[in-house]
Amino acid sequence: MPKNTARQKHILRQRDMLYNMLLDPMHRAAKRCARVWDDKEQLDRALMKSLGQVPYCSYLYAMDLNGMQVSANASQDGLIESDYRRDRARRPYMLELEADKEMNLSSAYISMRANRPSLTAVQKVHVDGEHVGYLGADFDLRDLPITKELYAEPGRWRQIKGDPAIRAQVFKQIRIQSSLDDQLDLVLPVLEELVTEHGAFQMEIHFSSSRATLWFMQDPYRYQLVEIDELTDPDICLAYPHHPYPEDTQIPRESIRPILQTFRHLRFADDTIYLRAGSINLFNGIVGLNFSCDGSHYIPHDQFLARDSAFWNGI
Repeated sequence: MPKNTARQKHILRQRDMLYNMLLDPMHRAAKRCARVWDDKEQLDRALMKSLGQVPYCSYLYAMDLNGMQVSANASQDGLIESDYRRDRARRPYMLELEADKEMNLSSAYISMRANRPSLTAVQKVHVDGEHVGYLGADFDLRDLPITKELYAEPGRWRQIKGDPAIRAQVFKQIRIQSSLDDQLDLVLPVLEELVTEHGAFQMEIHFSSSRATLWFMQDPYRYQLVEIDELTDPDICLAYPHHPYPEDTQIPRESIRPILQTFRHLRFADDTIYLRAGSINLFNGIVGLNFSCDGSHYIPHDQFLARDSAFWNGI
């Protein structure tokens, strides 16, 4: 993943928070283990005592300088003797070690024991000033406090290229009039009504296959698939209770109709490069577009309507 993306920056902030939280407890655990480093029985006891002081830790263990485990695994269920003498030298957290750091925090990897995303902190252990080995602490990502600040999608135009096989054949195809195309004058007002008066907060219109997928405020975890016969019948609005237009949306109520009309324009503007599907999400304010070349665009609604973005300059 590129280091400069908004999502990667969010991940790095989470890692920094976790690293700082572990610095002191890992240092203390290493000092406790250093006092009994050459006595496995006492080392195992020191690891068990330290386990509860390293927050969110699943397993705690000691390794020599070559990555060979010199202790049992300390776990919440007690000592796991089968991991004694386990060679960890080729595990991701050992391969990533930075020699100038007293403690390293690995990138996420898939654990061998649970087959789940995990992290490992590796702390140097010193005896009388001499570096003698490492203390390893494994963390299951499920247990870590990394969801307090929810990642938010960036509000900028993004283009994603689709299937190369489709792009290679795009100039050999032509738009075929769909049933939805024939009935747009009736369908678009029905969809506008469902969004503005009946709580549909996300909508995807599939022009080529003559259907729409809707998510409603009253039942947000399940989508509703609406086919052309229902889309052309205004009575469909009676199937959903009235719901006030949400106050905390990113898209103003008065922008819904212009967005839908712009979908119409992109559907018919060209018979080779044409809109196959368009979507709206009220809460992230993004308009999604999928074209016949299988290219997808995600554009803030205000840029989409103003037609002053790089997307429109390329049309």
